[in-house]
Amino acid sequence: MPVKLTMKQMICATGAIIAGGALLVALGGAEAAGAGPREADNGAVTVTLPSPALGVRIVEARSPGRPLVLIDPGHGGQDPGATAVSGDISEKQLTLQLASELRDKLASDGRVRIAMTREDDRYLTLDQRSALARRLGASLYVSLHMDSAPNPLARGASVYSLSDVASDADAQRLAEAENSAAAGAGGSDGSVRAILSDLVLRSQMTSSANFAERLVRNSQGRLELRPQAHRFANFYVLRSAGVPAVLFEAGYISNVEDEAMLRSPEHRQRIVAALARAIEADVAARSVR
Repeated sequence: MPVKLTMKQMICATGAIIAGGALLVALGGAEAAGAGPREADNGAVTVTLPSPALGVRIVEARSPGRPLVLIDPGHGGQDPGATAVSGDISEKQLTLQLASELRDKLASDGRVRIAMTREDDRYLTLDQRSALARRLGASLYVSLHMDSAPNPLARGASVYSLSDVASDADAQRLAEAENSAAAGAGGSDGSVRAILSDLVLRSQMTSSANFAERLVRNSQGRLELRPQAHRFANFYVLRSAGVPAVLFEAGYISNVEDEAMLRSPEHRQRIVAALARAIEADVAARSVR
């Protein structure tokens, strides 16, 4: 016998919050069972979840029901990421700036819905970031970072997709650094590995690699790219996202020229344009299959 739910019941069941015309999604850990709903003064229904609970703003597309893209500015809070060669700006600041500009560009185009894992200087574990992709039902997950290396001459953008075997030593080093940093902060416990079947994971890897190749093509001639700009390794956050996912390294903030470009609004516009074109084309191509 079908069970009818009121709007209030459905909102409480999904963890969604509707307030002032904006859609927010409250997300906590898997141990959020038992959290109860309460009704705010303005009639909106909220669900109290154990800390940390996140209010995620979803920017709607021009047409309803469009796929959702989750933009993830790397690092944040007590995790600054790499420090620029100038010493006066950190990776977490630049990734948030780039992510905000990409969100605004995609919102202006209106072809996809957009959410960000963070819109301010907050710390999120890898599990919290990837859980957002799964719970929001994202069509694509894009993690934004800036690279750093002991060699001050190293420069150029690169894009990483998921693979069981790293494409090269640099990709292996980067994946190990990202994964071990998260594990050391209690950010990942490997529990998500059991969620995905091998068949689903292989499909996720293929879709991720296809998007990475598309992004490289859109960036050629517009951005400074590393040789073999598409690389791959076993990144925990990409594996556990459960959707097509890439990690984009926009350049080396350990390089004087790359730092200057990453701090330039005009150069970031070129990065944003390449990302937006690749995102919109990829989502459109998968939507018609």
